[in-house]
Formats: sequence, C-alpha cells, structure tokens
Amino acid sequence: MDQKDTYRLSNGVNIPCIGFGTWQTPNGEVAVEAVKAAIRAGYTHIDTAQGYGNEESVGRAIRESGVKREELFITTKLVNDYHSYDLVMTSFAESLKKLGLDYVDLFLIHWPNPLKYRDRWEEANAESWKAMEELYEAGKIRAIGISNFRKHHIDALLKTAKVRPVVNQIRLCPGETQDELVAYSRSQGMILEAYSPLGTGKIFEVPEMKRLAEKYKRSIAQVCIRWSLQQGYLPLPKSVTASRIEENIRVFDFELDEEDVKLISGLKGCVGLSGDPDNMPF
Repeated sequence: MDQKDTYRLSNGVNIPCIGFGTWQTPNGEVAVEAVKAAIRAGYTHIDTAQGYGNEESVGRAIRESGVKREELFITTKLVNDYHSYDLVMTSFAESLKKLGLDYVDLFLIHWPNPLKYRDRWEEANAESWKAMEELYEAGKIRAIGISNFRKHHIDALLKTAKVRPVVNQIRLCPGETQDELVAYSRSQGMILEAYSPLGTGKIFEVPEMKRLAEKYKRSIAQVCIRWSLQQGYLPLPKSVTASRIEENIRVFDFELDEEDVKLISGLKGCVGLSGDPDNMPF
C-alpha cells in the first residue's frame, strides 16, 4: 500500500485503509511470524488489543520487521475489566511496554458495556475516555476511538467527551452490514473499521460469493475485502497463513460492479448477526 491508500480521520491523522487483524492469534511465534508476514506483504496498519494477549508478539514482530516505527500504524484497545481513569493509565503504560513503543496511533475502548461495569457503564466509559483524552493530548496516542458501540453508547459518551471519537470498530462483513449504526457513526464524524470482514470464515460457504469469486477470478476473501473498501469501510482481515495474508491485501487492482456491491450488501444474515453488547457475558 502507498500513501494514497489511506483514509483521513476527523482529527487529520491518515490511517491505512486496510489493517491486519490479530484477534485469536496466539501470543508467541505464531503471532510474531503472522505480523512479520503481514508487514512484508505491505500492511502498514496492525490491529491488536490488550484482551488479545498478543501485544508482546506484535511488538517483537515490529522490531524484527526492520520497518521504521513512523511508517507503521499501530492500534490497541482497552480490555473490558479496566474501565476507569486509573486503570486506563496503568494498562496503557503496560501496553506500551509490551509493544516496545513510545506511542500508539489509535487506542479504542474495546467494549461499551462490560459485565463488570454493567450497572454503571456510562460513568465508567466517561472516566476511561477522560484518561484517553489526556494521553491523546500528551502525544502518547495519535487518535482515540471506540469499538462495538451502538447509538445509545455513542450518545452517552458524547455527553462528556471533549475529544470526539474518530473510529467505531464493529463487525462488518457481507451478511452483517449494521446500516443504521454505520450511518449514525458517520454522522458523528467516525470512520467504520470492519472487524471479521470475512464473517469468521462462514462467508466461504455462501453460493453467491462463490459465483462472484469465479466472475472476478479472485478469492472469496478478496471479493469481501474489495466490497468492504467500496463501502468506505476499513477492513481488518486476519490470517496466520502467509499466502492468505498476502492475498488479502492484493485488492487494489480490480473493482466490483455496482450491482455486485448491492448484491453482496443484500446478503442479510448469512454469517450470523452480532450479539447485543449490553447483554454479553463478558
């Protein structure tokens, strides 16, 4: 990817329009080699989280890649049990230590309503955001955002936020388009990051996607990621297989016809729907 393959966040920071996801990638050699393979393939945007347990491996891969820090865009996220001012500060310092970095490019509240804070989630998010704003002002974070937030969570956060979130990272893939939430997030100045853009693998069984892959002479994964880009999303494909990691970023030399974009957008429910963040047991 090159500089033109970026979105501009509402605070003026450029973010590469595809990121490499590391959810469910185990800490250790698997994660190190996957992230190094991604950087070799041309990904400059790496997405991890405190809750993934692999920040150390991501950091090691960055160091071993030989790529300059300023040429990479690194995201991590606040773990569910740490929604307070003090816990943000201590856990963020720990994330920097594990990653071996002086700053991260993007830091997100991972979940709007964790079980631990269910009776006071709005207050807990406001406290967390205040700490994140201070880290942002101090230059430790270049941009701050949210993940899995629905409209009422966004509205609650904006009551006290001095810095507006620049990103909402949600599950977006063929079959799960969350149109109202996408529209609302955009109306509030946010870019939509699409995690699980391949529907956690279920999309590979959908007949319409098989036909489109044949039509464009591409993999189903490439069709999914291309669709995501044409929707204006920022997909975060995840793999630990070097050939697939490389394949997933080779999506800038073709375009889907408009009717095929609409066809894919209409595949409602084929990969299952997201759980309600207010009622998940974590």
